Amino acid sequence: MPNEILVFAEHQGGKLARPAWEALAAGQHLGQELGAPVAAVLAGSEVSALASELAAAELQEVVTVNSPLLADYTADAYSLALGEVIRRRQPRFVVFSYTYQVRDFAPKLAAALDRGLVSDCLGYRKEGGRLIFVRQVFQGKFCADVEFTGEPPYLVSFQAAAFREDSVIRGGAPAKVEPFTVSLSAEAIRAKPGERFREAKQAVDLTQAEVIVAVGRGIKAPENLELAKKLAESLGAEIGASRPICDSGWLPMDRQIGSSGQTVAPKLYIGLGISGAIQHQVGMKGARIVVAVNKDKEAPIFEVATYGIVGDLFEVVPPLIEEIRKTKAG
Repeated sequence: MPNEILVFAEHQGGKLARPAWEALAAGQHLGQELGAPVAAVLAGSEVSALASELAAAELQEVVTVNSPLLADYTADAYSLALGEVIRRRQPRFVVFSYTYQVRDFAPKLAAALDRGLVSDCLGYRKEGGRLIFVRQVFQGKFCADVEFTGEPPYLVSFQAAAFREDSVIRGGAPAKVEPFTVSLSAEAIRAKPGERFREAKQAVDLTQAEVIVAVGRGIKAPENLELAKKLAESLGAEIGASRPICDSGWLPMDRQIGSSGQTVAPKLYIGLGISGAIQHQVGMKGARIVVAVNKDKEAPIFEVATYGIVGDLFEVVPPLIEEIRKTKAG
């Protein structure tokens, strides 16, 4: 299907991972941009229940690749199985989320297909019929514009929260589920599944927080963090921070938000004294509502803020806490 957008839907522990829905949102966005049908592909063993869940989205179809050899993830098995799907369907784009699993097998898959992979994109734009993909380089200090050349399929992965999972369009009726048979052999799978990679345990997982109060250099001194913590407590929020705060040791590194920290997508994000450099914006751009408080009216965070307050946070936050407490008491 030469014009198709094919989305890889990752699952873990018998559940569709959040990145699967984010990738699906990206695929649907591309499909609308290009006027192309969108399909999803699920690989594994006994994935019919997951396929039914995925079929609730607006899709041309859900392709299921079932095999006992896909029960446990290995880069060999996934690249072989998905390679067969892609060669036969010939989609225009194959869309991935950017997880540890994708980072492991997608380069192998791209090499096997003799196609390029543009990874970890922040988004894309259309210029004169051309699609330009944007990704960070030099540890997030710069953004590069990348364009595919040659013949499709084109493989692309998007950074976490580049597209919001709640922006997935639901279908009026369940999408068709289409089984796909692949010819896998145990001999071709040289890698053996090991224990799934887990990041070091963190004191807090900000990715699951619905409300975040984040602080930047405008907080001035570590003793002033108490003010931000009081605001967070009044809202039932988690505390986050920009990189300079964590680098200074004022808050632990697992509170850092940005390209070198956590990527979050809360319902409400309050930035106190944060300038909003691109490295920080990458980590919080998935927030539904952004409230920024900063004395500098030219601070970049105001460009992405839903509501902006130009003022001294030490004058703005205390009455805000008082009003929140009054509202709760009433």
